[in-house]
Amino acid sequence: MKGIPYLKRKLNKKRTRALLRYKYYEQKQSAPDLHISTPEGLEWFQVINGWCTKAVDHLADRLQFDGFEDDTFQFGSMFDSNNPDIFFDDAMLSALITSCSFVFVSKGKQGKVRFQVIDGTNATGIIDDFTKLMIEGYAVLERDDNENVTMYAYFTPGRTEIYVKGENEPIAVETFNSRYCALVPIIYKPDARRLFGHSRISRACMDYSKSAMNTLKRMEIASEFYSYPQKYATGLSQEAEELDKWKATMSAMLTFTKDDEGDKPTLGQFASASMAPFVEEIKGLASMFAGETGLTLDDLGFVTSNPSSAEAIKAGHEGLRLAASKAQRCFSVGFKNVGYIGACIRDGMDYQREELFKVKINWKPVFEPDSAMLSSIGDGILKINQAMEGFIDEKRMRRLTGIE
Repeated sequence: MKGIPYLKRKLNKKRTRALLRYKYYEQKQSAPDLHISTPEGLEWFQVINGWCTKAVDHLADRLQFDGFEDDTFQFGSMFDSNNPDIFFDDAMLSALITSCSFVFVSKGKQGKVRFQVIDGTNATGIIDDFTKLMIEGYAVLERDDNENVTMYAYFTPGRTEIYVKGENEPIAVETFNSRYCALVPIIYKPDARRLFGHSRISRACMDYSKSAMNTLKRMEIASEFYSYPQKYATGLSQEAEELDKWKATMSAMLTFTKDDEGDKPTLGQFASASMAPFVEEIKGLASMFAGETGLTLDDLGFVTSNPSSAEAIKAGHEGLRLAASKAQRCFSVGFKNVGYIGACIRDGMDYQREELFKVKINWKPVFEPDSAMLSSIGDGILKINQAMEGFIDEKRMRRLTGIE
C-alpha cells in the first residue's frame, strides 16, 4: 500500500489542473492581457466565453442512462434508491470535466447501500488495470471556507476509514467482504498511459477559448472608438477657446469663426476601425473549436443555414455521436463496478468480478428520432421481420427509438 501521505501528494499534484477545467466550465477563467491593444486603465476589463461549457453540456445532455439488462445482481434497486435522476448526470458531468469522478459506496440504513459522487478534484487512488476498480483510495469529504481539508476517507480492500483534521485515529471504520475499495472511479476515455482518462475540455479547447476571449476584448474596446470616432480640427488660432471634448463630440452643430486674418480651421475625422475582422477571427476560432469537440458552428452561435431536419442535424454531429458512443462504453464499466461493490456490501459477499459479464447497461438513443425517421425505421423493421420473424422485438425497438 502507498499510504495516505502518498495519495495526498498525488491528489494535490493533479488538483490544480482539474480546478482549472472547472473554471473554464463555470466560465470563471479570464484570458491573460497581452498588453498590446488594451489602453491604459482598461486592464481590468474582461469578457466571458462559454464554449467549453457547451462542449461538455452538449455531450452530457445526450447521455441518458436507461437501466440494466439481465440484472442478476439487482443493481437497479440499489440505484433506484439513490436518486437516479440526479446521480447518473452528476457522475457523468464531473467525469467529462475532470476526466474522472468517483463514487463512495457505503452502508446505509435498513440494509440499503448509499452512493455519493465525489468530483475529480477531491479524490484519487491506485487503479487495478484489469477491472478498473480501486485497490487503494483517498477522498476528501469536507473542506472549510478556505478549501482546507477537514474530513477525509482512506480506502483499502474491504475497509473504509474516516478521519477528521488533527486526529491520527479514524472516527469511523466500515468493513465489508471485497478485494476492492469502496471508492469506484467513473472514467472518461481512459487509455494505457492515462488510467484516469482524458477531460472533455482539452488543452486545445482551453487555448481556442482564451484566444476568443482576447478577440472579444479587443472587439469590445474597438467598438467604443467605432461608436465615437476621433475627430480633429487644424488651423485653429492659438488664442482660440479650448473646446469641451465631450460637448464637441455629442453636439449636433459646431460653429467656428474666421480669425482676424480671415483664416478658418479645417475639420476632419479619423477612419473608424471595422468590426468585420474581429467577427471573422472569432468565427475562425469557433470553426477550430467545433472541429475539436464535434460540435457545429450553429451550436456555438453562428447560424450557417436554414433549420435542418433531424437527419441533417444527426449527420452534422457525427463527431459528437461518436464521442457519445465512446462515453457510453466508458461509463458503462464504471456504473457496473459501482453496482458490483454495492452488491458486495449489501450481501456481505465477495463476489467474483467476472460474474458481471452478463449484466448490460442500456442507454437511450443519442439523437431522438423525428416523425420522418420513425417512418423510415418502421419500414425497415417491417421488412426485417418479414425476412426473419420476430427479430426486432419491443426491446430492440426501444434501443433504436427510445420509445417504450
